[in-house]
Amino acid sequence: MKDYIILFREPDGRMDEHEYEDVRVHQQHWSEWLERLKAEGRLVGGSSLTLEGRLITGDGTIITNATHKVGMEIVGGFLLLKANNLDEATEIVSSCPIFEFDGYAEVREFKN
Repeated sequence: MKDYIILFREPDGRMDEHEYEDVRVHQQHWSEWLERLKAEGRLVGGSSLTLEGRLITGDGTIITNATHKVGMEIVGGFLLLKANNLDEATEIVSSCPIFEFDGYAEVREFKN
């Protein structure tokens, strides 16, 4: 099996309001999805990310208290996944709950 990183991009959650029950169900879907991947031996690791960070740009001396955004979109987390090939990794990620709240995912293979 090969190793893949999944980058989750989503709208900045500070800007959207969701009903409590919708958020609760969404979190439950994430929990179930991750548990399934873990049980299948595909989940290597991963995490959601805080909204705090620093950008280091220019020649490495320009430091800004911010995270990278494209419009109002942020990288919300990542997942390390095992799959036989890119097609299989893509199929696994296509069932991810990220799509419930207008997020999307990028699948990239680790270069050995």
